[in-house]
Amino acid sequence: MTRTRFPTTLVVLIGTLVAMAGGVPPAAATSPPIPTLTLPAPSGPHPIGTVTLHMVDHARPDPWVPTAANRELMISLWYPTIKADRHPRAPWLPATAAKRYLRDNGASPRRVSLGRTHGREGAPVDRGSGGPLPVVLYSPGANASRAFGTGTAEDLASHGYLVVTIDHTYDAAVVEFPGKRLAVGPPAGVTDFAKAVRVRAADTTFVLDRLAAIAAGDNPDAERRPLPGGLAGAVDMTRIGMFGHSLGGAATSSAMLADARIKAGAGLDGAALGPVVTAGLDRPYLVVDTPSKGGMASNPALRAFWSNLRGWRLELTVAGAAHHSFGDDAQLLPLLAPILGTPPGDLIDMVGTIPTARALAFQRAFPRAFFDLHLRGDPGELLNGPSPRFPEVTYNRTDSPPPPTTNTCPTACH
Repeated sequence: MTRTRFPTTLVVLIGTLVAMAGGVPPAAATSPPIPTLTLPAPSGPHPIGTVTLHMVDHARPDPWVPTAANRELMISLWYPTIKADRHPRAPWLPATAAKRYLRDNGASPRRVSLGRTHGREGAPVDRGSGGPLPVVLYSPGANASRAFGTGTAEDLASHGYLVVTIDHTYDAAVVEFPGKRLAVGPPAGVTDFAKAVRVRAADTTFVLDRLAAIAAGDNPDAERRPLPGGLAGAVDMTRIGMFGHSLGGAATSSAMLADARIKAGAGLDGAALGPVVTAGLDRPYLVVDTPSKGGMASNPALRAFWSNLRGWRLELTVAGAAHHSFGDDAQLLPLLAPILGTPPGDLIDMVGTIPTARALAFQRAFPRAFFDLHLRGDPGELLNGPSPRFPEVTYNRTDSPPPPTTNTCPTACH
Protein backbone atom coordinates (compact mmCIF):
# COMPACT_ATOMS: atom_id res chain seq x y z
CA MET A 1 0.00 0.00 0.00
CA THR A 2 2.98 2.29 0.14
CA ARG A 3 3.92 4.76 -2.54
CA THR A 4 6.01 7.89 -2.60
CA ARG A 5 4.86 10.99 -4.35
CA PHE A 6 4.00 11.39 -8.00
CA PRO A 7 4.24 8.67 -9.20
CA THR A 8 5.75 6.07 -6.90
CA THR A 9 9.05 5.88 -8.72
CA LEU A 10 9.31 9.22 -10.45
CA VAL A 11 12.15 10.11 -8.09
CA VAL A 12 14.04 7.06 -9.35
CA LEU A 13 13.25 7.84 -12.96
CA ILE A 14 14.26 11.48 -12.79
CA GLY A 15 17.29 10.67 -10.68
CA THR A 16 18.50 8.20 -13.28
CA LEU A 17 18.23 10.81 -16.01
CA VAL A 18 20.01 13.48 -14.00
CA ALA A 19 22.83 11.09 -13.11
CA MET A 20 23.26 10.04 -16.73
CA ALA A 21 23.29 13.63 -17.92
CA GLY A 22 25.58 14.89 -15.18
CA GLY A 23 22.78 17.11 -13.92
CA VAL A 24 22.81 19.27 -17.06
CA PRO A 25 19.79 19.19 -19.43
CA PRO A 26 20.71 18.44 -23.05
CA ALA A 27 20.61 21.23 -25.59
CA ALA A 28 17.15 22.14 -26.86
CA ALA A 29 18.03 21.16 -30.40
CA THR A 30 18.75 17.58 -29.36
CA SER A 31 16.12 17.19 -26.65
CA PRO A 32 13.54 14.45 -27.20
CA PRO A 33 9.87 15.45 -27.23
CA ILE A 34 8.45 16.12 -23.79
CA PRO A 35 6.66 12.97 -22.59
CA THR A 36 2.98 13.76 -22.18
CA LEU A 37 0.32 11.70 -20.44
CA THR A 38 -2.43 11.22 -23.03
CA LEU A 39 -5.28 9.11 -21.74
CA PRO A 40 -7.06 6.94 -24.30
CA ALA A 41 -10.50 8.15 -25.33
CA PRO A 42 -13.35 6.79 -23.21
CA SER A 43 -15.13 3.82 -24.78
CA GLY A 44 -18.71 4.84 -23.99
CA PRO A 45 -21.23 6.67 -26.16
CA HIS A 46 -21.29 9.86 -24.07
CA PRO A 47 -18.87 12.78 -23.99
CA ILE A 48 -18.01 13.60 -20.41
CA GLY A 49 -18.05 16.63 -18.17
CA THR A 50 -16.27 17.25 -14.90
CA VAL A 51 -16.32 19.67 -12.00
CA THR A 52 -14.16 20.04 -8.89
CA LEU A 53 -15.73 20.83 -5.52
CA HIS A 54 -14.17 22.15 -2.34
CA MET A 55 -15.90 20.69 0.70
CA VAL A 56 -15.42 21.62 4.34
CA ASP A 57 -16.54 19.36 7.18
CA HIS A 58 -17.22 21.81 10.00
CA ALA A 59 -18.10 18.96 12.36
CA ARG A 60 -14.69 17.32 12.15
CA PRO A 61 -11.21 18.72 12.84
CA ASP A 62 -8.50 17.53 10.52
CA PRO A 63 -7.14 14.25 11.92
CA TRP A 64 -3.64 14.75 10.46
CA VAL A 65 -2.99 18.44 11.23
CA PRO A 66 -4.01 19.54 14.76
CA THR A 67 -3.95 23.23 13.81
CA ALA A 68 -6.60 22.71 11.08
CA ALA A 69 -9.97 23.22 12.74
CA ASN A 70 -11.99 21.64 9.92
CA ARG A 71 -11.44 18.73 7.58
CA GLU A 72 -11.21 20.00 3.98
CA LEU A 73 -11.49 17.85 0.86
CA MET A 74 -11.26 18.32 -2.87
CA ILE A 75 -13.27 15.99 -5.07
CA SER A 76 -13.98 15.72 -8.79
CA LEU A 77 -17.25 14.65 -10.37
CA TRP A 78 -17.25 12.93 -13.80
CA TYR A 79 -20.50 12.44 -15.72
CA PRO A 80 -22.04 12.21 -19.20
CA THR A 81 -22.50 15.64 -20.73
CA ILE A 82 -24.00 17.59 -23.59
CA LYS A 83 -22.58 20.66 -25.36
CA ALA A 84 -19.10 19.39 -24.50
CA ASP A 85 -17.27 21.48 -27.09
CA ARG A 86 -18.37 24.69 -25.40
CA HIS A 87 -16.23 23.92 -22.35
CA PRO A 88 -12.44 23.52 -21.96
CA ARG A 89 -10.79 20.19 -21.20
CA ALA A 90 -9.75 19.84 -17.58
CA PRO A 91 -6.07 19.27 -16.73
CA TRP A 92 -5.06 15.88 -15.36
CA LEU A 93 -3.78 17.76 -12.33
CA PRO A 94 -4.29 21.48 -11.60
CA ALA A 95 -1.32 23.59 -12.70
CA THR A 96 -0.01 24.63 -9.29
CA ALA A 97 -0.35 21.13 -7.87
CA ALA A 98 1.29 19.66 -10.98
CA LYS A 99 4.26 21.99 -10.66
CA ARG A 100 4.70 21.13 -6.97
CA TYR A 101 4.23 17.43 -7.64
CA LEU A 102 6.97 17.40 -10.24
CA ARG A 103 9.29 19.72 -8.32
CA ASP A 104 9.09 17.51 -5.22
CA ASN A 105 10.25 14.62 -7.36
CA GLY A 106 13.14 16.36 -9.09
CA ALA A 107 11.32 17.19 -12.33
CA SER A 108 9.63 20.22 -13.84
CA PRO A 109 6.87 20.96 -16.36
CA ARG A 110 9.63 21.62 -18.91
CA ARG A 111 10.60 17.96 -18.78
CA VAL A 112 7.27 16.16 -18.20
CA SER A 113 3.73 17.14 -19.17
CA LEU A 114 0.80 15.65 -17.29
CA GLY A 115 -1.58 16.56 -20.11
CA ARG A 116 -5.31 17.06 -20.10
CA THR A 117 -8.29 14.83 -19.53
CA HIS A 118 -11.33 14.28 -21.75
CA GLY A 119 -13.58 15.90 -19.15
CA ARG A 120 -15.12 19.25 -20.08
CA GLU A 121 -15.05 21.62 -17.14
CA GLY A 122 -18.47 22.68 -15.91
CA ALA A 123 -20.38 21.20 -18.86
CA PRO A 124 -24.04 20.40 -18.15
CA VAL A 125 -25.13 16.88 -17.26
CA ASP A 126 -26.73 14.86 -20.04
CA ARG A 127 -30.14 13.86 -18.70
CA GLY A 128 -31.31 12.42 -22.01
CA SER A 129 -31.26 8.88 -20.65
CA GLY A 130 -34.01 9.66 -18.16
CA GLY A 131 -33.49 9.01 -14.46
CA PRO A 132 -30.61 9.85 -12.16
CA LEU A 133 -27.18 8.27 -12.63
CA PRO A 134 -25.70 5.49 -10.50
CA VAL A 135 -22.84 6.82 -8.37
CA VAL A 136 -19.34 5.32 -8.09
CA LEU A 137 -16.75 6.62 -5.61
CA TYR A 138 -12.98 6.25 -6.07
CA SER A 139 -10.26 6.25 -3.39
CA PRO A 140 -6.62 6.27 -4.60
CA GLY A 141 -3.59 4.53 -3.18
CA ALA A 142 -1.60 5.78 -0.21
CA ASN A 143 0.14 9.13 -0.78
CA ALA A 144 -1.45 9.27 -4.24
CA SER A 145 -3.92 11.63 -5.85
CA ARG A 146 -7.46 11.27 -7.10
CA ALA A 147 -5.99 12.06 -10.53
CA PHE A 148 -4.54 8.55 -10.76
CA GLY A 149 -8.04 7.12 -11.23
CA THR A 150 -8.96 9.50 -14.04
CA GLY A 151 -8.84 6.98 -16.91
CA THR A 152 -11.30 4.59 -15.26
CA ALA A 153 -13.46 7.45 -13.98
CA GLU A 154 -13.74 8.90 -17.48
CA ASP A 155 -14.66 5.57 -18.99
CA LEU A 156 -17.36 4.86 -16.41
CA ALA A 157 -18.80 8.34 -16.93
CA SER A 158 -18.91 7.79 -20.69
CA HIS A 159 -21.17 4.80 -19.99
CA GLY A 160 -23.60 6.77 -17.87
CA TYR A 161 -22.17 6.80 -14.36
CA LEU A 162 -21.59 9.72 -12.00
CA VAL A 163 -18.07 9.09 -10.69
CA VAL A 164 -16.66 10.87 -7.64
CA THR A 165 -12.88 10.83 -7.16
CA ILE A 166 -11.67 11.85 -3.70
CA ASP A 167 -8.41 13.43 -2.55
CA HIS A 168 -7.75 12.49 1.07
CA THR A 169 -5.97 15.62 2.27
CA TYR A 170 -2.52 15.13 3.87
CA ASP A 171 -2.70 11.51 2.75
CA ALA A 172 -2.42 12.61 -0.87
CA ALA A 173 0.99 13.95 -1.93
CA VAL A 174 -0.46 17.34 -2.85
CA VAL A 175 -3.99 18.78 -3.04
CA GLU A 176 -4.79 22.10 -4.69
CA PHE A 177 -7.57 24.16 -3.15
CA PRO A 178 -9.18 27.28 -4.64
CA GLY A 179 -6.82 30.23 -4.80
CA LYS A 180 -3.90 27.90 -5.65
CA ARG A 181 -3.54 26.96 -1.99
CA LEU A 182 -1.72 23.66 -1.59
CA ALA A 183 -1.86 20.99 1.10
CA VAL A 184 0.99 18.51 0.90
CA GLY A 185 1.44 15.15 2.51
CA PRO A 186 4.19 14.29 5.00
CA PRO A 187 7.67 14.01 3.45
CA ALA A 188 7.91 10.26 4.05
CA GLY A 189 4.29 9.63 3.14
CA VAL A 190 1.49 8.27 5.30
CA THR A 191 2.61 5.14 7.12
CA ASP A 192 -0.14 4.76 9.73
CA PHE A 193 -2.39 2.80 7.42
CA ALA A 194 -4.92 1.82 10.09
CA LYS A 195 -5.53 5.50 10.88
CA ALA A 196 -5.59 6.40 7.19
CA VAL A 197 -8.33 3.84 6.56
CA ARG A 198 -10.44 5.25 9.39
CA VAL A 199 -9.95 8.79 8.08
CA ARG A 200 -10.81 7.77 4.53
CA ALA A 201 -13.98 5.99 5.67
CA ALA A 202 -15.08 9.16 7.46
CA ASP A 203 -14.17 11.22 4.37
CA THR A 204 -16.36 8.93 2.26
CA THR A 205 -19.38 9.25 4.53
CA PHE A 206 -18.99 13.05 4.50
CA VAL A 207 -18.80 13.07 0.69
CA LEU A 208 -21.92 10.92 0.48
CA ASP A 209 -23.74 13.34 2.77
CA ARG A 210 -22.73 16.21 0.48
CA LEU A 211 -23.89 14.28 -2.58
CA ALA A 212 -27.25 13.85 -0.88
CA ALA A 213 -27.32 17.63 -0.39
CA ILE A 214 -26.65 18.12 -4.11
CA ALA A 215 -29.47 15.72 -4.93
CA ALA A 216 -31.73 17.85 -2.72
CA GLY A 217 -30.82 21.00 -4.65
CA ASP A 218 -28.11 22.41 -2.38
CA ASN A 219 -24.63 23.54 -3.41
CA PRO A 220 -22.03 22.22 -0.92
CA ASP A 221 -19.03 23.87 -2.58
CA ALA A 222 -17.30 26.02 0.04
CA GLU A 223 -16.99 28.95 -2.38
CA ARG A 224 -20.52 28.37 -3.76
CA ARG A 225 -19.16 28.13 -7.28
CA PRO A 226 -21.89 27.25 -9.80
CA LEU A 227 -22.66 23.58 -10.25
CA PRO A 228 -23.13 22.06 -13.72
CA GLY A 229 -26.64 22.30 -15.08
CA GLY A 230 -28.74 19.23 -14.32
CA LEU A 231 -26.46 17.90 -11.58
CA ALA A 232 -29.06 17.94 -8.80
CA GLY A 233 -31.31 15.55 -10.69
CA ALA A 234 -28.43 13.30 -11.71
CA VAL A 235 -27.46 11.88 -8.30
CA ASP A 236 -29.02 8.50 -7.54
CA MET A 237 -28.45 7.95 -3.83
CA THR A 238 -30.03 4.48 -4.03
CA ARG A 239 -27.34 3.08 -6.36
CA ILE A 240 -23.87 3.73 -4.97
CA GLY A 241 -20.69 1.73 -5.48
CA MET A 242 -17.04 2.30 -4.59
CA PHE A 243 -13.63 1.09 -5.72
CA GLY A 244 -10.04 1.86 -4.85
CA HIS A 245 -6.44 0.94 -5.56
CA SER A 246 -4.05 -0.31 -2.89
CA LEU A 247 -4.91 1.54 0.35
CA GLY A 248 -7.97 2.78 -1.52
CA GLY A 249 -9.16 -0.83 -1.64
CA ALA A 250 -8.87 -1.08 2.13
CA ALA A 251 -10.68 2.24 2.40
CA THR A 252 -13.46 0.87 0.18
CA SER A 253 -14.23 -2.14 2.37
CA SER A 254 -14.01 -0.08 5.57
CA ALA A 255 -16.27 2.62 4.13
CA MET A 256 -18.78 -0.07 3.18
CA LEU A 257 -18.79 -1.35 6.76
CA ALA A 258 -19.32 2.16 8.11
CA ASP A 259 -21.91 3.28 5.55
CA ALA A 260 -24.58 0.95 4.22
CA ARG A 261 -25.42 3.35 1.41
CA ILE A 262 -22.49 1.81 -0.51
CA LYS A 263 -24.04 -1.20 -2.21
CA ALA A 264 -20.98 -2.77 -3.87
CA GLY A 265 -17.21 -2.42 -3.66
CA ALA A 266 -14.02 -3.44 -5.43
CA GLY A 267 -10.37 -3.43 -4.37
CA LEU A 268 -7.68 -3.28 -7.07
CA ASP A 269 -4.59 -4.93 -5.59
CA GLY A 270 -5.80 -3.64 -2.27
CA ALA A 271 -6.04 -4.94 1.26
CA ALA A 272 -8.39 -5.08 4.21
CA LEU A 273 -7.66 -3.41 7.55
CA GLY A 274 -9.48 -2.84 10.79
CA PRO A 275 -12.85 -4.12 12.00
CA VAL A 276 -14.06 -5.09 8.52
CA VAL A 277 -11.57 -7.98 8.45
CA THR A 278 -13.54 -9.93 11.04
CA ALA A 279 -16.93 -8.26 10.55
CA GLY A 280 -17.01 -8.93 6.80
CA LEU A 281 -19.68 -7.49 4.51
CA ASP A 282 -23.10 -8.58 3.36
CA ARG A 283 -22.85 -6.78 0.01
CA PRO A 284 -21.02 -7.62 -3.25
CA TYR A 285 -17.23 -7.31 -3.26
CA LEU A 286 -14.61 -7.85 -5.97
CA VAL A 287 -10.99 -8.64 -5.05
CA VAL A 288 -8.36 -8.12 -7.77
CA ASP A 289 -4.92 -9.64 -7.14
CA THR A 290 -1.55 -9.55 -8.84
CA PRO A 291 0.75 -12.57 -8.96
CA SER A 292 3.78 -10.41 -8.17
CA LYS A 293 2.75 -10.12 -4.51
CA GLY A 294 1.21 -13.54 -4.24
CA GLY A 295 -2.22 -11.99 -3.83
CA MET A 296 -4.55 -13.34 -1.20
CA ALA A 297 -2.26 -16.33 -0.61
CA SER A 298 0.30 -14.11 1.13
CA ASN A 299 -2.13 -11.72 2.85
CA PRO A 300 -3.72 -13.25 5.97
CA ALA A 301 -5.93 -10.21 6.66
CA LEU A 302 -7.32 -10.28 3.12
CA ARG A 303 -8.00 -14.03 3.42
CA ALA A 304 -9.83 -13.46 6.70
CA PHE A 305 -11.84 -10.63 5.13
CA TRP A 306 -12.72 -12.90 2.21
CA SER A 307 -13.89 -15.68 4.52
CA ASN A 308 -16.24 -13.26 6.27
CA LEU A 309 -17.91 -11.95 3.12
CA ARG A 310 -21.58 -12.92 3.12
CA GLY A 311 -22.66 -11.46 -0.22
CA TRP A 312 -21.68 -11.97 -3.86
CA ARG A 313 -17.90 -12.26 -4.14
CA LEU A 314 -15.25 -12.87 -6.77
CA GLU A 315 -11.45 -12.92 -6.74
CA LEU A 316 -9.52 -12.25 -9.96
CA THR A 317 -5.80 -12.53 -10.65
CA VAL A 318 -4.27 -10.62 -13.57
CA ALA A 319 -1.27 -12.45 -15.03
CA GLY A 320 1.75 -10.25 -15.64
CA ALA A 321 0.38 -7.38 -13.57
CA ALA A 322 2.19 -5.66 -10.69
CA HIS A 323 1.05 -3.18 -8.09
CA HIS A 324 1.05 -0.17 -10.42
CA SER A 325 -0.73 -1.90 -13.29
CA PHE A 326 -3.91 -0.22 -12.05
CA GLY A 327 -4.86 3.42 -12.47
CA ASP A 328 -3.09 5.89 -14.73
CA ASP A 329 0.30 4.70 -13.47
CA ALA A 330 -0.11 1.79 -15.87
CA GLN A 331 0.25 4.23 -18.76
CA LEU A 332 2.38 6.95 -17.23
CA LEU A 333 5.31 4.87 -15.99
CA PRO A 334 5.95 2.97 -19.26
CA LEU A 335 5.66 6.29 -21.11
CA LEU A 336 8.41 7.85 -19.00
CA ALA A 337 10.70 4.85 -18.69
CA PRO A 338 12.40 4.79 -22.12
CA ILE A 339 12.88 8.55 -22.09
CA LEU A 340 14.29 8.68 -18.57
CA GLY A 341 16.42 5.56 -18.86
CA THR A 342 14.68 3.47 -16.21
CA PRO A 343 16.25 0.00 -16.03
CA PRO A 344 13.85 -2.61 -17.43
CA GLY A 345 13.89 -4.59 -14.21
CA ASP A 346 12.78 -1.58 -12.20
CA LEU A 347 9.92 -0.92 -14.58
CA ILE A 348 8.80 -4.55 -14.37
CA ASP A 349 8.77 -4.29 -10.58
CA MET A 350 6.40 -1.34 -10.92
CA VAL A 351 3.98 -2.31 -13.67
CA GLY A 352 4.77 -5.95 -14.37
CA THR A 353 5.08 -7.54 -17.78
CA ILE A 354 1.48 -7.03 -18.86
CA PRO A 355 1.32 -4.75 -21.93
CA THR A 356 0.01 -1.28 -21.15
CA ALA A 357 -2.95 -1.70 -23.50
CA ARG A 358 -4.01 -4.88 -21.71
CA ALA A 359 -3.71 -3.28 -18.27
CA LEU A 360 -5.86 -0.37 -19.43
CA ALA A 361 -8.38 -2.74 -21.02
CA PHE A 362 -8.74 -4.66 -17.75
CA GLN A 363 -9.27 -1.65 -15.53
CA ARG A 364 -11.95 -0.32 -17.84
CA ALA A 365 -13.86 -3.52 -18.56
CA PHE A 366 -13.98 -5.23 -15.18
CA PRO A 367 -14.98 -2.38 -12.83
CA ARG A 368 -17.72 -1.42 -15.28
CA ALA A 369 -18.95 -5.02 -15.55
CA PHE A 370 -19.01 -5.23 -11.75
CA PHE A 371 -21.00 -2.02 -11.28
CA ASP A 372 -23.27 -2.81 -14.23
CA LEU A 373 -24.18 -6.04 -12.46
CA HIS A 374 -24.68 -4.70 -8.96
CA LEU A 375 -25.93 -1.16 -9.56
CA ARG A 376 -27.84 -1.64 -12.82
CA GLY A 377 -28.84 -5.30 -12.68
CA ASP A 378 -27.11 -6.00 -15.99
CA PRO A 379 -25.57 -9.48 -15.65
CA GLY A 380 -23.43 -9.35 -18.79
CA GLU A 381 -21.03 -12.28 -19.21
CA LEU A 382 -17.62 -10.99 -18.22
CA LEU A 383 -17.86 -11.93 -14.55
CA ASN A 384 -19.27 -15.41 -15.11
CA GLY A 385 -15.96 -17.11 -15.85
CA PRO A 386 -12.86 -17.09 -18.08
CA SER A 387 -13.28 -14.88 -21.13
CA PRO A 388 -11.40 -15.17 -24.45
CA ARG A 389 -11.28 -11.38 -24.40
CA PHE A 390 -9.08 -11.47 -21.30
CA PRO A 391 -6.89 -14.58 -21.35
CA GLU A 392 -4.62 -13.03 -18.70
CA VAL A 393 -7.39 -13.03 -16.08
CA THR A 394 -7.85 -16.03 -13.78
CA TYR A 395 -11.18 -16.40 -11.97
CA ASN A 396 -10.52 -17.65 -8.44
CA ARG A 397 -12.64 -18.41 -5.42
CA THR A 398 -15.97 -18.09 -7.15
CA ASP A 399 -17.59 -20.40 -4.59
CA SER A 400 -20.76 -19.19 -2.95
CA PRO A 401 -20.29 -17.36 0.34
CA PRO A 402 -21.58 -18.84 3.58
CA PRO A 403 -25.19 -18.16 4.59
CA PRO A 404 -25.92 -14.70 6.06
CA THR A 405 -25.26 -14.35 9.77
CA THR A 406 -26.25 -11.67 12.24
CA ASN A 407 -25.67 -8.08 11.22
CA THR A 408 -22.21 -6.98 12.35
CA CYS A 409 -22.53 -3.45 11.02
CA PRO A 410 -21.52 -0.96 13.75
CA THR A 411 -23.94 1.63 15.08
CA ALA A 412 -22.39 4.26 12.81
CA CYS A 413 -23.98 2.62 9.78
CA HIS A 414 -26.56 4.62 7.87
